[in-house]
Amino acid sequence: MLFGFVAVPPPVGRGRRPGSGSGSADSEGAGRHRPSTAVAPDRVRPGGRGGVRPAVPEDAEAIVRMRSAHILAEPLSEEWIRRCANELAPRLGPAGDARAFVLDAPDGALAACALGLVHSALPTPDRPRGLAARLHIVATRPDLRRRGCARAVVSALVDHLAEKEHVTRFEVDASVEAAPLYRELGFTGSPVSMRMTRPEPPAADGAPGRGSGWLPPERYAETVLKATAFACVYYTDEDDRPLQLHSVYSPAHPWQLVGGTMDPGERPWETAVRECREETGLTPPSPPRLLATVYGLPGAGWPYSSLGTVFDGGRLTPAQIRGIVLDPREHDEVRVLPLAAWRALMPPGDFARLSAVERARRTGEAAYFGTWDWEE
Repeated sequence: MLFGFVAVPPPVGRGRRPGSGSGSADSEGAGRHRPSTAVAPDRVRPGGRGGVRPAVPEDAEAIVRMRSAHILAEPLSEEWIRRCANELAPRLGPAGDARAFVLDAPDGALAACALGLVHSALPTPDRPRGLAARLHIVATRPDLRRRGCARAVVSALVDHLAEKEHVTRFEVDASVEAAPLYRELGFTGSPVSMRMTRPEPPAADGAPGRGSGWLPPERYAETVLKATAFACVYYTDEDDRPLQLHSVYSPAHPWQLVGGTMDPGERPWETAVRECREETGLTPPSPPRLLATVYGLPGAGWPYSSLGTVFDGGRLTPAQIRGIVLDPREHDEVRVLPLAAWRALMPPGDFARLSAVERARRTGEAAYFGTWDWEE
């Protein structure tokens, strides 16, 4: 039998846990509250190592496997584990609706996890934000049970949601064995938990439809990687010394290749040609010759990944270099230097990218530079 429990913590101060009280699963939090006796998460260390930590998108597959192995009556297939992990990963990000805390085991796998899904509800005077959360997954590895692992991850999750994200209503369907733990943490309820599942019918034409588990394109688009795209042109002088422009707006990246961000509807080569003309007055030679593909992860400086292409602009004569006309809103100097001389003028990541592009030009083998991350 499953019990439907509801916890509605009062306003909590620093260091307090949600209280417990009386009431039914349908109550709006009536009853008295007392501090929880839950073990502090950072004191639960299976095997003497590790501790409770917030889950990140990279934990999605491990959490799904915990659910498959220890919660579901029938384990998921590998295909469905992949689907669920792909669904969960972006939702564990800052903009998602899933929050989880996990406990690492000494062997590197998860010892326990607790995942909640946050949703909006109509506000009331005592809960003006109207935020609620359902504990969707709480699981502990069988060999690590009876050590306070579940208590630790659930306590950490509830505390975070209540104190950091102002969630005021919590719901969970608990087994008879787990009911005492949830009561200690402040949940109240009764064995009245009703539910209904109405499977969606397959598409009439037999093609993948709503019943197949596939998302509509507009919803799927919300889950895929978001990235900023750019295109650059690599120029040198007749002695193969790299040419770069000095930025007036980016002290973090003072010396830059000719190029910029793609506009909607543009293809990479079209961006390279447009940016080249805008920034220097030059037109790169056709057909395009790809020198490098550049990728960077998001970081503190930018919330999206970066994906770019670098094309070969060829060798410029002294007259062509003197004839470059800069856009003063973007650059204030053109400089040509031997590759080694650029090292002292650029961040390490920028110089490594320039070196990869120079090597691609010299060897004729296109480069893949996949570590131009925003953290740098």
